[in-house]
Amino acid sequence: MERLFDRLATYSAGDIYPCHMPGHKRRTCGQLPEELCSLDITEIDGFDNLHQPEGILRDLQKKAARLCGAEESFYLVNGSTAGILSAVSAAVPYGGHILMARNCHKSAYHGAYLRNLKLSYLYPERLGEFDLFEAVTAEQVRNTLQKEPDIGAVLVVSPTYEGRIADTEEIARVVHARGLPLIVDEAHGAHLGLNDRVHKNSCQAGADLVIQSTHKTLPALTQTALLHVNGQLIDRELLKRFLHIYQTSSPSYPLMASIDNALCYVQENGEEAYEAFERQYKKLLTNLRRCRYLRFLPFDREKQDIGKLVISVKGTSLTGKQLYDLLLNKYHLQVEMAAESYVLAMFTLGDSTEGYARLEAALLEIDGEMAAVPGVTDKHEIEPASPGVSGKEIPVACLRLAQAWDREKEALALEESPGRLAGEFVNLYPPGIPLLVPGERITRELCSNLICLLQQGLPVQGIEMHGGRPLIKVLVRSD
Repeated sequence: MERLFDRLATYSAGDIYPCHMPGHKRRTCGQLPEELCSLDITEIDGFDNLHQPEGILRDLQKKAARLCGAEESFYLVNGSTAGILSAVSAAVPYGGHILMARNCHKSAYHGAYLRNLKLSYLYPERLGEFDLFEAVTAEQVRNTLQKEPDIGAVLVVSPTYEGRIADTEEIARVVHARGLPLIVDEAHGAHLGLNDRVHKNSCQAGADLVIQSTHKTLPALTQTALLHVNGQLIDRELLKRFLHIYQTSSPSYPLMASIDNALCYVQENGEEAYEAFERQYKKLLTNLRRCRYLRFLPFDREKQDIGKLVISVKGTSLTGKQLYDLLLNKYHLQVEMAAESYVLAMFTLGDSTEGYARLEAALLEIDGEMAAVPGVTDKHEIEPASPGVSGKEIPVACLRLAQAWDREKEALALEESPGRLAGEFVNLYPPGIPLLVPGERITRELCSNLICLLQQGLPVQGIEMHGGRPLIKVLVRSD
């Protein structure tokens, strides 16, 4: 099958002059490199149209479906965000009821807002040893569906941002037993199911709608993703309608070509690439066992995804943000994110041997200079979890999201906000998982946790600083 990059390159080398968009006319303009401009075209003859594919884009999407184990697949150039918005909108009627994992990305909440959906949540347990959330379980899904029979669809995340893998096959059985569709946000799992060395993907596990960010874990450009659909529970024409709405009418051909490139790379180099990936990542974990204080979440094909290196500073003299800054400023290593007590570094098929070696050397050196905090144990523990940062209180939703987010708001000092209803989303970014949703009551514990995050310098969205004081948007009281 012809590659999109090849067709773009052949066209660029020809003598057809572009009397059409885009405005750079495939020439160097300012600092835009000609290599990029020469491949950047619009929907001209011979290059198909993503919103009504009948040629090369139709064929490439069929190829993606075959490779990923889906019945039908769609290229996404507005990221997984567009896929999640489309999936939520197509799976649940306007004003309906969706059950979703609380650790869903904010785009899932945006979809619920746009469709005026009632939200019920699945609260994953907390892996106390590492202060992060597990994936949701089939039993949690089953119990909630029994209690709330009007739910119209289920949305879970697997792998999670930190790499925890859910049993989506069993979850699909539970959901399908009630005649409902299962949506899986698999944004961090585009590499799954493409080789026997990694876990199967959610298409292969029986999910109805699966969203994958090709740019996160495969060699594709930022903003690229795939949406897969299976079974008869989803109205595919309705799904396509929402894709037309949420995707740009001017899709980027370099972005689409990079999706094709990623899948071709796996097809042609997959066995060698996955073998090297597994070998180098396992070697890194083995060598890091020499650390006395830093701890690392081990790779487990069934529970913990490969490449998501969770570096715990729990029980040490450092915070997650301090380790993040140290790696960046002293060792010139940019990791994915920092939380209160851990740092997340990501490895993929695209990493070099040098990258593994540099992070390993840095962590060993840092660990050698660290000191433990007296009285902190290393006991492995699983705790019931809440969406809060470290507390156990579950915020109570007093208003439906669509109702609350459209209400009049006012700014209030964060320390004065307990008891008030949140007017905006509050979340750490990355990963963009809400700690507060509009319409939820702010608790003292959550308020204290947010102040703690801000004091550590972590990126809290939804809180604004004014004169050195953190302000939060709350709903204006109706009385």
